[in-house]
Amino acid sequence: MARVLKLLACAAIVLQARSAFSLSFGPSSFTAPGAFPTSLYKSYHNNPTATSAQPQPVISDPVLHKVYPFGLTDPKNIPQNDPQDPHPLPPRASDPLLLQNAIAQVQGLFANTAFASNTCALCTATLEVAKFLSLAAPDQGPAFTVFLCQQFKLSSSCNTTFGATTLGPVLTQVFANADVSGYDGRMICQNFLASSCTLPPTPALNLTGWFAKPKPSPLPPPKTPSGQRLKVLHLSDFHLDPRYATSSEANCTSSLCCRANNHNANSPNQTLLPAPRYGWFKCDTPFSLAAAALEAIPVLADTEKTGFAWTIYTGDLVSHDLENQLSRDYVMYTETVVYDLFKRILGSGPVYAALGNHDSYNQAQDAPHSLGGTLAKQFSWNYDHVAGLWQQEQWIPSSAVAQARAHYAAYSVQRSDGLRVITLNTDLWYRANWFNYINLSGADNSGMLRFLTDELQDAEDKGDRVWIMGHVLSGWDGTNGLEVPTNLFYQIVDRFSPHVIANIFWGHTHEDQLSIFYANNATDISAETALATSWMGPSITPLTNLNSGFRVYEVDSAVSPFYLMVPPNVDYPNLVSVHIVIQTFDILDAHTWRSDVNSFPSLDGQTMLGPTYVYEYSTRAAYGANISGWGSNDPLNATWWHLVTEQMEANPDLVTVCNFSRPEALR
Repeated sequence: MARVLKLLACAAIVLQARSAFSLSFGPSSFTAPGAFPTSLYKSYHNNPTATSAQPQPVISDPVLHKVYPFGLTDPKNIPQNDPQDPHPLPPRASDPLLLQNAIAQVQGLFANTAFASNTCALCTATLEVAKFLSLAAPDQGPAFTVFLCQQFKLSSSCNTTFGATTLGPVLTQVFANADVSGYDGRMICQNFLASSCTLPPTPALNLTGWFAKPKPSPLPPPKTPSGQRLKVLHLSDFHLDPRYATSSEANCTSSLCCRANNHNANSPNQTLLPAPRYGWFKCDTPFSLAAAALEAIPVLADTEKTGFAWTIYTGDLVSHDLENQLSRDYVMYTETVVYDLFKRILGSGPVYAALGNHDSYNQAQDAPHSLGGTLAKQFSWNYDHVAGLWQQEQWIPSSAVAQARAHYAAYSVQRSDGLRVITLNTDLWYRANWFNYINLSGADNSGMLRFLTDELQDAEDKGDRVWIMGHVLSGWDGTNGLEVPTNLFYQIVDRFSPHVIANIFWGHTHEDQLSIFYANNATDISAETALATSWMGPSITPLTNLNSGFRVYEVDSAVSPFYLMVPPNVDYPNLVSVHIVIQTFDILDAHTWRSDVNSFPSLDGQTMLGPTYVYEYSTRAAYGANISGWGSNDPLNATWWHLVTEQMEANPDLVTVCNFSRPEALR
């Protein structure tokens, strides 16, 4: 199948010299105040200036009009299995359907002649039983999924992970609706149940009728660069942890560390590595680090007075809690807090946000509307909530708010400057989303990629340039996006690049990365066939073994004024200012900052100094020195990145600059 074939893991730890900026930036580093900025919130559940515990602000939800209780985020008393968050179960099947399915189960068992020694046959036969039970007695489905977990040794905590208040109802829905004796079942067995089946061939992609029009030939002439630049912020993977417990175990044995209830198995009664106030490598983002990072960004980017032109946020607001510690309220609390912080600290300019796999409950789960009935709307609580918050912050127009409510929190914004921003909910192609295993041979069961294709066609018709953004990246090493929708996405990118799609943005990996899309399923990889670039942003969270970081793009975009004569018989002046939009929305440089997490322990016990974020590198300066014929206003597009890979093949030292390097602390 088609995949992104060129990958650059560009988390360059080597500090690069600054390039000659076309835009002015702030100082090369910023050290946040040591004291938590208590003015961020009107009231707190605890003393926010204490160094022994994280601030616990009182959070009021402007959409739901309620105050979240302290018990939701109390680090010493983490809620377990919130009973208010059950998923609906599928309706009871009719007798004819039960009979039909029972016959199919028996036929399946008899057809597997090597059943006793064939683990794949064992798995698929088990799924037949699961399907029958899910149809006949759905209320017993969760208990059966716990049993399956134990039989296949999927987890050491089967009751909490697959019980009635966590993933049990989700799996019951999937078993009831999936073709467990066919492609769906084999993929479930391969991906979840001990890899007991070999990976089946990927179904062929039928594009007949998918595109309303063929790709223009020749392509329209490229838009003329304006030579003027805007600053655009890229944030990703915030993973705020309001349950972070300062001085708890930062080197726990498993799961999320820096929690009062999680210890090192070799030292359960004594902390080996006290959790620093500003975070650590096995932990998510405490409030103290969240505030420090956001305070640093406007200073370092020199946007304190102007704000950013806009900000893109590529998902994952919520911490990496165990399934039974999550709840709808916990997800909505985090969404409310983080978006509010963006609005109040980053300044003017809209934030275009996409949901990440952790921005849902259950984690990574989103159901397609094709399930029908109440099952189709079981995640609408989240889409309605984030759409309401985005509307509250005045980041997107009412038309996009309506789209987000109806399209899995995905939307399209057609800006007045000629850029269209399209967000996707990538849970709907994510391998970890159980709902995607219903009719897995279908390329677009959710309608998400139909929505994307229609928006791109409309953008082509109107001459718009497009930025696509989501969380879980497509392609790469095959462990994230499922094969069939990933293949379709690749064909969509091929159809609308490079004349419509200017850039693609993802998060999810927590790393500073880059990938290139090529024409014709990458059967001919060259500078001429390089079509589009996707940028993965570094994470704010240090999890796992990463420095906290963010990126700012220099984007070609400007509005050029001219004057139009109006009819002479009007009473007002005969010169009216009009604007011609001349812009490509190409990225001309990308600047990355980071904070050294190894330095965080030294900041404990004092309030004079907080974390320091320092300038790390300019993408153009680090990788473009030997790209001949590329002017200072030429874009860092797919062609440029392909030429960089050729330089890497010729110069191994450039590969060393690009290679990802983990901090020493936890190697």
